[in-house]
Amino acid sequence: TKFVRSGWDVKAMQRLIVTSAAYRQASEVTPVLLEKDPQNRLLARGTRFRLNAEIVRDNALVISGLINRRIGGPSVFPYQPQGLWKDTSFGSGYTGQEYSPSAGEELYRRSIYTIWKRTVPPPSMATFDAPNREFCTSRRARTNTPLQALVLMNDPTYVEAARALAQRMLKKGKGDPSKIIKYGFQLATAREPLLEEREVLLKIYKGQFTEYQLNPGSAKMLLAVGDSSHDGEIDSIELASWTVVASAILNLDEKVLI
Repeated sequence: TKFVRSGWDVKAMQRLIVTSAAYRQASEVTPVLLEKDPQNRLLARGTRFRLNAEIVRDNALVISGLINRRIGGPSVFPYQPQGLWKDTSFGSGYTGQEYSPSAGEELYRRSIYTIWKRTVPPPSMATFDAPNREFCTSRRARTNTPLQALVLMNDPTYVEAARALAQRMLKKGKGDPSKIIKYGFQLATAREPLLEEREVLLKIYKGQFTEYQLNPGSAKMLLAVGDSSHDGEIDSIELASWTVVASAILNLDEKVLI
């Protein structure tokens, strides 16, 4: 109604919005606001938004303990599906025909160092709305698609990160499932899991443990993903089961939202 009364003044309306108290609120929520407005229908707080594409990957590497924090140096080649560069290359005299992933610690460098081919942007980051760099962009789009969940669950980067996180959880929890879950959950979300959340994660663990006992080969296949080696002193079925739990934790909305 104010827009109509202003004579459809677009600039005045935009100024009203961006200077309003509701627009300038933080996304932090207090117990009082959560009780009064759990669904945020009254705009009691600012909305949360997903991390940028590069930070989604870096965050998983930090939580898992795989991150390589070295600063500077040449670009690196993290995991990506085979054949992508070749399918978009023409002629034999051009560079960038083949993509060979890096090895060792270079695989775990921050995403800012990832090699970028403009005709074939890194698929994992493209899925999380990283611009393709063909032209300038003043603001990134933020979408929410099933492909993003598929990347977080199946991309070798995140499968390997889940296994490394599971190792951290097992070493910290020392055999106590409750402590194992609590430690992993805290690393990812900076809070303790609720009772219901612990029960769900424990149920996942028990289900996977039974499954891998029946199919130990599947556990070994899961642990073989990625360039880094896993701790041979940890039982493979135990580690694979907790890897699935760690993957579930890394897939939480709370983990990829600010």
